[in-house]
Amino acid sequence: MTSLQGLFVPMITPFTADGALAPAALEQHAHSVLDAGATGLVALGTTAEPSALTTDERDRVLDLCAAVCAERNAPLIVCAGGNATAESVRAVGELRHPIAGVLAVVPYYVRPSEEGVVAHFTALAAASPAPLYVYDVPYRTARPLGGETLVRLANIPNIAGFKHSVGGVDAASVELMARAGSSTTVLCGDDRFASALLALGARGGILAAANIAPADYAELIAAWLAGDAIRGREIGNRLDALGAALFAEPNPTVVKAVLAQRGQIPSPAVRLPLLPASPASTAAALRAADAAAAAPV
Repeated sequence: MTSLQGLFVPMITPFTADGALAPAALEQHAHSVLDAGATGLVALGTTAEPSALTTDERDRVLDLCAAVCAERNAPLIVCAGGNATAESVRAVGELRHPIAGVLAVVPYYVRPSEEGVVAHFTALAAASPAPLYVYDVPYRTARPLGGETLVRLANIPNIAGFKHSVGGVDAASVELMARAGSSTTVLCGDDRFASALLALGARGGILAAANIAPADYAELIAAWLAGDAIRGREIGNRLDALGAALFAEPNPTVVKAVLAQRGQIPSPAVRLPLLPASPASTAAALRAADAAAAAPV
């Protein structure tokens, strides 16, 4: 099973000022983050607002991301599945684009037992046409997983690794890395804790803030993968204020506001129930981005 490593940018979905999909802006943004050093893209993750897209829009977004990755020979990770196992198996099994990985979230809202989570991912892994990555994000799912469960998931055939987004580095994180870090791929999903998890042996990241500073986050990951802890700490510390500012309001509202202010997408529009980022949060994030870019390298 091929392991993925490096920076994977979870694509935003640009909208026009009147709320329509802006496909040309998405294509341009995808190329720009790859130009800046990203390893690959993530399509239809949380940052893409997939639940607010129509079926046709989701298909269009996936087609565009897949076309860019094919043109650039870059790996594509696709998010699929939800909190119902049978429907998730169907959705994952129907993926047809050439993809390097499938990212599937821990079942949310229904709060299954950890045994139920293991059974869910066993079924998904068997149906997946590409290596499966478990998206562990208890902040959104209300289903935290213990270290023992994470290690069990890592040993299921066709489960290649994790997007680990637990809001910090906890005991389960340490146990996962200690017991399975050499045999599974952990991609950090919490922007502010990326450096800490990379220090423990994570192999990369899926980081929303990299929509704003892809070169910096690519450099952060490259430093840790090269074993340059001093450089990794320096970059991680420099980027912390940016990561905090971009998540001051629900993702991806501030990210899109900054991109729009920079003229990289047509508008900061998001879809309800999300509301556009406030002027104060946008201004703070722009200042943080400018400060991170201006810091000594």
